[in-house]
Amino acid sequence: MHQYLFFIGPFPVRSYGLVLSLSIILSTGVAYFLAKKDGRYHEHIVDLGIYCGLAGLVGGRLWDVFFFDWAYYSHHLTQIFDVWQGGMAIQGGIVFGTLCGIIYARRHNINILSLADIVAPAIILGQALGRCANFLNGDAFGAPTGSDFGIIYPATTLAHQIYGNRPLWPAEVWEGQIDVVIFALLLIYSAFRHVRGRVFSLYIILYCCARFFLEYLRGDYVTPVFDGLKSAQFTSVIGFFMGIFLYIGCGLYERHQKKKAGGKK
Repeated sequence: MHQYLFFIGPFPVRSYGLVLSLSIILSTGVAYFLAKKDGRYHEHIVDLGIYCGLAGLVGGRLWDVFFFDWAYYSHHLTQIFDVWQGGMAIQGGIVFGTLCGIIYARRHNINILSLADIVAPAIILGQALGRCANFLNGDAFGAPTGSDFGIIYPATTLAHQIYGNRPLWPAEVWEGQIDVVIFALLLIYSAFRHVRGRVFSLYIILYCCARFFLEYLRGDYVTPVFDGLKSAQFTSVIGFFMGIFLYIGCGLYERHQKKKAGGKK
């Protein structure tokens, strides 16, 4: 892994920032392909990618600072914008990016659920590529494995500063791989007839499930915050039940709409 690709004078070009930028660009491209294939909203995808990508970056950083590590950043305010230290929470990126997408959709009279279904596979693909950035940067790392198996991070990384030369679980690598599996599952599901809104809700459900259990292997945030659960596990539980509620609610709403249309006949 290489944190620094090269230097322009005294300024480093970090692999974290480059790969993270590529994840936004490529996921936007995939979303455009899916929207073009669907025949709707493709003319809005580039703008959505820019606005939601920026909102996701801001949200991911603020979520990490205020929900996961405020005890540290409250005494180091000047480091809040040092994202390369390993500090962007994907939950915050999803929340802020989704809110930005909802605002954009409402302003342009776009059906929010239909748009969410189209772009959901692209979002999880972007998350998978984002985990590659975490791996290159040496953050979002796992806890010690207690054996010879695991990743030993370079001395310049946050993981090494905390655990030294102890082998760590490849938590961020496995999460990226699981995200690719979820990407494929969403594509397969969306290829069949489905209730509007359920592709996006399935994305939330599957990711929150994966993140909840992977968090047992994570070694960066280990302090429980609620009933023995870590911060990310607690938010994953909330997200999981919100996804279930949305999945069921979308089905009930469509059934109601069909009965209403049938009554008018």
